[in-house]
Amino acid sequence: MTPPKIAGLALRSLVPLPVLPRSVPAGQVVVVTGASSGIGRATAVEAARRGHHVVLAARRQEVLDEVAAECDQVGAASTTTVATDVADDGDAAALLAATQEAHGRVDAVLHCAGVVTYGRVEETGAGDFDQVLATNISGTANVARHTLRLMREQERGTLVLVGSLLGHVAVPEMTPYVVSKWGVRALARQLHIENLDLPDVHVCLVSPGSVDTPIYDSALDAAGGVNSAPPPAISPERVAGAVLAQLAWPRSQTQTQLSNYGLMLGFGLAPWAWDRVVGPAFRLVSRRT
Repeated sequence: MTPPKIAGLALRSLVPLPVLPRSVPAGQVVVVTGASSGIGRATAVEAARRGHHVVLAARRQEVLDEVAAECDQVGAASTTTVATDVADDGDAAALLAATQEAHGRVDAVLHCAGVVTYGRVEETGAGDFDQVLATNISGTANVARHTLRLMREQERGTLVLVGSLLGHVAVPEMTPYVVSKWGVRALARQLHIENLDLPDVHVCLVSPGSVDTPIYDSALDAAGGVNSAPPPAISPERVAGAVLAQLAWPRSQTQTQLSNYGLMLGFGLAPWAWDRVVGPAFRLVSRRT
């Protein structure tokens, strides 16, 4: 029996993907972007804990070295670090080439890199706006381009893109980030449909809601505010579990918490109420100037 649908969502999809038992054999070659902090770091450490070969990518080599030591300590089959700016297509190409050279294959690429900015559009400088789009959209496209080229040659592999609840709804004073995450969701959908001809090549989108990570501390903020994760915030380790679960059970789209669906339904079914309630509420719980 086909499950009923609510606002275009099958009822079965209202349950977030569980963190599955470790049914994926150890020793997978796993690339993690944005591995220096937050969701990326938690994902890298959890992949290492499961005995995989981890390839760590971020811009700061000194921080990558710290994460690599942590991965070695918890049981990584091997660790490799590649200083990478995903907004640079050449860097993204070099990351995949280095992984293939070191291991002969790539089993999964877990793309967690991202930048946040706050402030009204008229307050946000062109440089900050462009940086968010370059990292979050162009960077995702760069990583996907080189990943899928390799995975299509292998005829197998999993690409996981970390999106956001804000790729499904709108909030004030985060326009560049929201636009970028709507773009990541569209890109993931396009990549999914373009690769359906290879049943063992998977493109997955994992969309966290609020996550308690250092991304708020390092946000670009035109308004000079103090930002925090709005409730209900979850840990980056929980998101890492959902990301790694795609290796065992790949799905085209996954939400990390049930509250995401309530917010998405509210945004879709009552936009007039959303616009009047969410703006003031968002400023109250996550923005202090």
